[in-house]
Amino acid sequence: MSEERYAIECKGITKSFGSVVANDHVDLKVKRGEILALLGENGSGKTTLMNMLSGIYHPDEGTIFINGKETVINSPTDADALGIGMIHQHFKLVEVHNAMDNIILGGKEKYFNRKELRNKILSISEKFGLEVEPEKKVYDMSVSEKQTLEIMKVLYRGADILILDEPTAVLTPQETQRLFAILRKMRAEGSAIIIITHKLNEVMEISDRVTILRKGKSVNTVVTRESTESRLTELMVGRPVSLSIERAVVKEKKKLLEVYHLSVKRQDGSIALNDVSFDICSGEILGIAGVAGSGQKELCEVLAGLQPVEKGAVLYDKENIIGKTPAEIISLGISMSFVPEDRLGMGLVASMGMTDNMLLKCYRDSKGPFIDRKPAKKLAEELIKKLDIQTPGTETPVRLLSGGNVQKVLLGREIQSVPNVLITAYPVRGLDIHSSYTIYDLLNEQKKKNTAVIFIGEDLDVLLQLADRIMVLCHGEVTGIVNAESTSKETIGWMMSGKKEVESVAGTIH
Repeated sequence: MSEERYAIECKGITKSFGSVVANDHVDLKVKRGEILALLGENGSGKTTLMNMLSGIYHPDEGTIFINGKETVINSPTDADALGIGMIHQHFKLVEVHNAMDNIILGGKEKYFNRKELRNKILSISEKFGLEVEPEKKVYDMSVSEKQTLEIMKVLYRGADILILDEPTAVLTPQETQRLFAILRKMRAEGSAIIIITHKLNEVMEISDRVTILRKGKSVNTVVTRESTESRLTELMVGRPVSLSIERAVVKEKKKLLEVYHLSVKRQDGSIALNDVSFDICSGEILGIAGVAGSGQKELCEVLAGLQPVEKGAVLYDKENIIGKTPAEIISLGISMSFVPEDRLGMGLVASMGMTDNMLLKCYRDSKGPFIDRKPAKKLAEELIKKLDIQTPGTETPVRLLSGGNVQKVLLGREIQSVPNVLITAYPVRGLDIHSSYTIYDLLNEQKKKNTAVIFIGEDLDVLLQLADRIMVLCHGEVTGIVNAESTSKETIGWMMSGKKEVESVAGTIH
């Protein structure tokens, strides 16, 4: 094939950060009128490679061709001039400005006619099926509308090569389908599109080809329709991986935790939780779904004794724990383990090794003036083996470990404390597929031991397979509590967008 057939061609791209090689002679090709999915485990070099195409980094070695011409991209301005636009996972919008002002921010135009600008925006919207209200303030937009605005920004600047980093991570299924319709329209108009995602079902649905990175190297590129989810996983991980989740069945259940009319305000005075009520039994996994910022963080912190409440009650075995400190909750004999989304900020001490981080959970049990570190060291060694934690040793500071390995350390420590209630917020964030399924198995093991598990997750397919019931939050309110086995991803998606589930199952399933 001639080089002119490719919108992008990367040859032998290498990028190092100190002694860490993020990209090791990576090759990648993208055609016009094509959607290429970029797959790889956490730390495989996907975002680093895309940051070089968008001008944020510069390769140490290798060559980039744009439309068949060798190119040097030294800055995002260079990328804009080449028609490359990157939509990052975390939006880069000014909340207090409207859509029109965000579109022109950072552009070359010093003077513009607002009427002409509005007409151009509406023309692009019609061409690609985008729904953008030029005068609408960003702070009034949904997550989906913000993402559409980000796409509009790059199209307005003339981009016909688009890079999207985890674009569906915070979207409902309905919003995901709207995004895919836009991407298909852009593909039909001749755009070249790269999408970074970890959701294999979406890769199979939207992409034409898939390039897989593993440990910084490009290991293969396959035609999507000629592959399977299992094959793509094997290419990513380097070995066969089972992609099934067992839903453990526990017959004997006891109501452990009851939450009544819980309301919480954030520090800025906004409402985080509004009149939230639910319960959970021993031997049950309660999944919690919702777009980012729907109150999940505050709910976890209330249950762990870390967040004050405006009103409401949280009963553990009929005793109200509201107002008690985490230490007081533990002193009541309540074993409530908490795996936060901010692993190093709240869960572990970054400068300590695994042994000392294990001690944080059990040092109060020591007798006498000295702490015996041997049991903690033994536990750390067991977790390294059981969870395949990649670390030079038990004394290596956890801040030097990858995000996925940090998560394994934290969750492993919490599970080993034999909790009665285990609260997990995004416990597989940053983990590769094999490790994620190891975590799902561990949560099911806890369920079989009659632990009540609260599982806050982003992947609705996983929630539907793992949980017994799913509670949906939208803007801090419960829009429904449903039986996971008898509901659909689409129903959960509607509830995530604010639609109440009239026939939701509000009580515990016994």
